[in-house]
Amino acid sequence: MKEIKVLAPTAILGYGFPEESFKRGLSRQPDFIAVDGGSTDPGPYYLGAGVSFTAQAAVKRDLQLMIKAGIQSGIPILIGTAGGSGADVHLQWTENIIREIVGEEELDLKLTLIRAEFEKDLILRKFEQGRVKPLFPLTENNRQQIEDSTRIVGQMGIEPIIDALETGVDVILAGRAYDPSVFAAGPVKAGFKKGPALHMGKILECAAIAADPGSGSDCMLGIINEEGFILEPMNPDRQCTVTSVAAHTLYEKSDPYRLVGPGGVIDLQKSKYKQLDERRVEVCGSRFLADKQYTIKLEGSRKIGHRTISIAGTRDPIMIDQIDEILEAVRGMVRDNFSDLTEEYRLLFKVYGKNGVMGELEPIKEIKSHELGIIIEVVATTQEIASSICSFARSSMLHYGYKGRVGTAGNLAFPYSPSDFKGGEVYEFCLNHLLEV
Repeated sequence: MKEIKVLAPTAILGYGFPEESFKRGLSRQPDFIAVDGGSTDPGPYYLGAGVSFTAQAAVKRDLQLMIKAGIQSGIPILIGTAGGSGADVHLQWTENIIREIVGEEELDLKLTLIRAEFEKDLILRKFEQGRVKPLFPLTENNRQQIEDSTRIVGQMGIEPIIDALETGVDVILAGRAYDPSVFAAGPVKAGFKKGPALHMGKILECAAIAADPGSGSDCMLGIINEEGFILEPMNPDRQCTVTSVAAHTLYEKSDPYRLVGPGGVIDLQKSKYKQLDERRVEVCGSRFLADKQYTIKLEGSRKIGHRTISIAGTRDPIMIDQIDEILEAVRGMVRDNFSDLTEEYRLLFKVYGKNGVMGELEPIKEIKSHELGIIIEVVATTQEIASSICSFARSSMLHYGYKGRVGTAGNLAFPYSPSDFKGGEVYEFCLNHLLEV
């Protein structure tokens, strides 16, 4: 048990990677090739609708290089959160791509699938037993959150992946997984401690983002040994530094010293970072603290309606100065015009150049822009209602007679014709819970 090498080709399957970096990584004779296939970052739509946020052609390209290399060199390939969200439909989508590659390349491989989608009835039974608890920002805990979910997945830990490795598999395709799991499973199976293995996995799941300059579309090698682990980018134009690695350890975390996951916490209070040379960093001292009660994080998404948007801009300083009053007036006109409507709808404005990114949290209150980009968004129970309200709001703002207006031909400039776009189904996350198992 001297060391285990894990090659991470890319931050998310389908994001791509340079072939030269990948070949350089293969020349280091890794024990595993591992990649994260998804994230909740793109929002709830992809879980709810059952589609991938990465393109089929891009995923196939990455998998083709990985699978051919893995089979030729006898290196197991581990894929987590298949298809972007890791439900059964995403697992099947990715499996179909693998089968297509196998057929085209005439390969012979053993593929193991690990499901992560939960049947709703099972989660409801666990809820009744008091074994489903909400996580921040959710505070209430009710059956409706479960019943409304289109799909429910759970973030698996390393245990089912280790079980799959025991079978001598060539490719493991896992549903929704805790991001470090596919990177840590091999080292833990080989006898290395969970703390360093999971900390290494936490960094490797983003591949070369932890390098300088960082990139999610390039390869990173992780080497775990009895002292800790070493990180090295496979592109000679990148380097790992103590700052880049330590900074990435803080990535997507609410606590700088504790990273909560399935079955326990990665404790980083005694972690130390050492620059070995110009391109490599060693990390030691990370620990894993097991929970008394093993829990799995549940994710669920529900459909809340349909969306229509319109994109416009204004460069009139008089309108810009009164934009808040104008938007409120348009809201009132919409309410009056659709007062008889029994279906629910939401009219939203995003004003770029004012607070389009941060909304009410924007600390700069004075508008300093010479132009504003305005997105009119309507979410309603049906696409027809969403489009009708968006059209009315757009035309109302276009011709609204605000105080001091000079030109009467129109207040807004539209970059596209047609000006309104049907956004289709809208989903929101409704489950952010822990399941006791």
